[in-house]
Amino acid sequence: MINLLPVIKQTLLITFFVLSMMLIIEYLNVFTKGLWSKGLEKNKGKQVLLGTFLGVIPGCLGAYTAVSLFVHDIIGNGALVATMISTSGDEAFMMFTLFPERALLLNLIIFVIAVFSGLLVNRIFKKKFLSHASEKHLHVHDIPECNGFSPKTSWDQLKHITPTRALMLLSILFSVTFIVLDENISGGSLHNLINMGAAEPTGSDPMWIKITFFSVIFLSTLVILIVNDHFLEKHLWSHIIKKHFSKIFLWTFFTLLFIGILMKHFDLHQLIQHNMYLVLVAAVLIGIIPESGPHLIFVMLFASGSLPFSILLASSIVQDGHGSLPLLAESRKSFIIVKLINVAVGLLIGLAGLSLGI
Repeated sequence: MINLLPVIKQTLLITFFVLSMMLIIEYLNVFTKGLWSKGLEKNKGKQVLLGTFLGVIPGCLGAYTAVSLFVHDIIGNGALVATMISTSGDEAFMMFTLFPERALLLNLIIFVIAVFSGLLVNRIFKKKFLSHASEKHLHVHDIPECNGFSPKTSWDQLKHITPTRALMLLSILFSVTFIVLDENISGGSLHNLINMGAAEPTGSDPMWIKITFFSVIFLSTLVILIVNDHFLEKHLWSHIIKKHFSKIFLWTFFTLLFIGILMKHFDLHQLIQHNMYLVLVAAVLIGIIPESGPHLIFVMLFASGSLPFSILLASSIVQDGHGSLPLLAESRKSFIIVKLINVAVGLLIGLAGLSLGI
């Protein structure tokens, strides 16, 4: 039997972080009247660079952010593809622990590949993958009360708090309490998020991961506190929470559950014992799985000296840890197209590397 508690905890963390990012993005777009997002919309090259930078950040937080930007129609196809190519998921932590110099080289190579691939995708795909992208996800209204912070207004809103605002603040309080208590009692929800599916723990969470996670929570809480009731009801509650929560939570939960069942009944190590070209194909196919655990096989094999660099590179290009789970929840079509592009790039690079003896 699969233990559902870790799956539920991991699902809640992913969903909570993605929704928090969406709240912040929604507010920033209104606060700036869309100026910052318009700057990105006009420059596809900047989008690709931003997506690549987000992707090379170890872990999945950068990829989650890029998916939020893509769903909100702030970045396009090329930037999303660049993000997912440059994302190595949670395996990046293990790689920088076991072979930091070669991990840095791998990330530099992937950075170049991601930028080139993103720019090429922008030239080939003129229509956005996301079918509803033509309708702006971030609605901009000229609401002066939303565009600044007033202690008096915020205090008045708290004194006469609406049920929606109270529910959102209590949800954040409950989630933070759950994370903090779990950190102290059972080793840490953030640690489990980073090491999800890993055969062996990789140690404590890097401090910057905790800082990033709780900074996002703090900023989203601040947004909930300072916005007026109209913005809270129409934008944050109706547009973000009601529209996205169930989709992201359910798709993430059932995907993680399905992966857990597969990993429980099949020994994935048997796929990579014989022919290197078959191992390359296996690495690329396993890379389709939006999960961090299976890909650690290739990291450990490379660390032991029994796997070529080109196969690790191909695996890192195709896989993106849990970064694509929110994309799967929002748009299966976008998920499939991005994965097909990543598979093509990964296979091409892997075959070229093997033919050169790399």
